[in-house]
Amino acid sequence: MAESWHPGWVMSASRPAATTTSSTTSSTTPTTTPVTSRPSVGPLRIGSHEVWPPVVLAPMAGVTNAPFRDLCRAHGAGLYVSEMISSRGLVEGHDKTYRLARFGPDETPRSIQLYGTDPSVMGEAVRRLVGELGAEHVDLNFGCPVRKVTRHGGGSALPWRRKLFQAVVGEAVRGAGPVPVTVKLRMGIDDEHLTYLDAGTIAEAEGVAAVALHARTAEQAYSGRARWDAIAALKAAVTSVPVLGNGDIWLARDAVRMVAETGCDGVVVGRGCLGRPWLFADLVAAFEGRPAHSAPPVGEVVDAMADHARRLCEWHGEATGIRDIRKHVGWYLQGYPVGPVARRRLVEADTLDAFVTRLGDLDRSVTLPAAAVGLPRGHQHGPRPVTVPEGFWLDRDDPTPLGVAADALTSGG
Repeated sequence: MAESWHPGWVMSASRPAATTTSSTTSSTTPTTTPVTSRPSVGPLRIGSHEVWPPVVLAPMAGVTNAPFRDLCRAHGAGLYVSEMISSRGLVEGHDKTYRLARFGPDETPRSIQLYGTDPSVMGEAVRRLVGELGAEHVDLNFGCPVRKVTRHGGGSALPWRRKLFQAVVGEAVRGAGPVPVTVKLRMGIDDEHLTYLDAGTIAEAEGVAAVALHARTAEQAYSGRARWDAIAALKAAVTSVPVLGNGDIWLARDAVRMVAETGCDGVVVGRGCLGRPWLFADLVAAFEGRPAHSAPPVGEVVDAMADHARRLCEWHGEATGIRDIRKHVGWYLQGYPVGPVARRRLVEADTLDAFVTRLGDLDRSVTLPAAAVGLPRGHQHGPRPVTVPEGFWLDRDDPTPLGVAADALTSGG
């Protein structure tokens, strides 16, 4: 990379000076996204953290562990949030929860996402994250659409219970002290039960440092198009803290367009970076007003896969690390005409050496067809009905905690 600042740099002063670069792109280079000017957005402030470009890595369970965060950070600056952990698991001292909460030795700021529904448990969990694990930013997940969570009233269902949501957020903010707390929302449970405007303003009043919106309902899950007009509506309602947009950012130009169309203060990138850690370099370029290269040849993809696999094996040990990289193979090679046999051989590799050797068998000159650039990746399931507890709709202002089952840990958001 030719970037002139340290990967993952969090600024404490002004953003870097503008770079003026010609952005004309010929029809023979379809994998380069032209950007003709710097978008009108400033650095993102999350409490005491000032981040340029205004880009946040979305927590993704089983994906955004320390090796993946470090790999993405090596490509470009931003705020990199860990995979989600359970507040109850942390308070009850579960070993798996503490393992998931590990940060890299040089990671800064130490950013982590927390899931929970009980105010007192949430407050204690945040105190432990800050006091014991040195967390410097805590994000609260109220976006999970998974049935086993919503049927107990948790995740994206919880904001329907306004008073309970207020108590959970308030206890987290108080437990964090000077460490900034942010919230991640969905639009609501379904189109008949939208919650994001109420939830955003409640969270703002409780002292959060920013509000992020995945512009889909829980019913949509990951299907259809994200409704960016909801991000604009939330930005109009929440005026004292940053509002971040999430949903359908597959290329750097999508992030720039989201900011331009909605007025949001920054973007949250999730599935778009699966198998594409270089997307963060594209985002740096796009927000600096420079052309963003979107589709490297297989040779660069192979190098990233080998680097990722080595990091995972160093972090988890070889046996676990080599199993972990398998889920990423399809994402890295999505759209590239390398054939099913090559893919199968990679996921069948049982040692790091075997994996790297098989990567070496791929033709490094193969390029991504133009039609495959920017295709959606990751989960795309939905829509599907959302199950909530019996009587859940009756009293939006019932502050009663939902019970231990609602604190079950799962992925999503």
